[in-house]
Amino acid sequence: MLHRRALLAMAGLAGLAPCPGHAASSGTLRVGVLRFGTLAWELDTMARHGLAAAEGIGIEAVPLASNEAGRVALQAGTVDVIVGDWLWVARQRAQEQPLQFAPFSTSIGSVMVPAGSVPSGFAGLRGRRIGVSGGPLDKAWLLLVARARREGIDLPAETEPVYGAPPLLAEQLLRGRLDAALVFWNFAARLEAEGAREWLAIERVEEDLGAAGPVAMLGYIFDERWALANRPLVDGLLRASARAKAILREEDAEWQALRPQMQASSEAMFLRLRDRFRAGIPRRPVAAEEADAARLYAVMAELGGTKLVGHATTLPPGSFYRPAGAAP
Repeated sequence: MLHRRALLAMAGLAGLAPCPGHAASSGTLRVGVLRFGTLAWELDTMARHGLAAAEGIGIEAVPLASNEAGRVALQAGTVDVIVGDWLWVARQRAQEQPLQFAPFSTSIGSVMVPAGSVPSGFAGLRGRRIGVSGGPLDKAWLLLVARARREGIDLPAETEPVYGAPPLLAEQLLRGRLDAALVFWNFAARLEAEGAREWLAIERVEEDLGAAGPVAMLGYIFDERWALANRPLVDGLLRASARAKAILREEDAEWQALRPQMQASSEAMFLRLRDRFRAGIPRRPVAAEEADAARLYAVMAELGGTKLVGHATTLPPGSFYRPAGAAP
């Protein structure tokens, strides 16, 4: 865990201590946002339809340079909410930083292959060069490794993993320099528009490993103490988020307003990004999400060890936030 002074210095706010339990000023939530991330699409929809205002909430979008910058800002108290995964929430809770998670998206990624490639199951990946986004401890890669082991295949040992940034891996796949690439869902959508095809969705892998449905890996993250002090604002944000997602799921015309943010270079790419976003909208109760997260957490903790999860060998209780009225 980063030292408190280091967090404040990195956030450029030395001398201002975070106060997790403070009441959000005048009902305004400071939300950390990546410029081209899908959270920006949702917040744009909320603003155009007055959804947050209808809940009595103001939203101040705080630009972030990266996911890591968001974590630093949240821990420093310079933002109230970010989007991230429950693996990080669990690790922080084990280190006595009581963060909580509320589902945002079930989309995670896919194994993509060239258009003419048809691997024969996991055995067909033996000896192949596989691009892996995010490194050897990437959650999607660990789930894929766990799934392959059920068929007696050790992917790290029996393939040639090539770890790298998603844009580079996508380009290498299209150039024929990789046999397959595990990439985040938005890059999978772009690859589909360029002629590649999906060989295996990680959502399918999750179900093969025991999940009852697609699991919300990404969610809103905030400090539990802050949430207790600002519960009406948190619940209002989640209701506004659900309404924005409903609009984006049902209304094709809404996507034209988002198109400039989507960086889609073709109509096919625009439609694939839209459709994959829609497919990732969570539809299950929080209790069901948490139960499946605990199952997958155990799988990843076994493979990733302390480098991935620290000392939290199981998903810590309270990791998932329960809105008012949600089932316990």
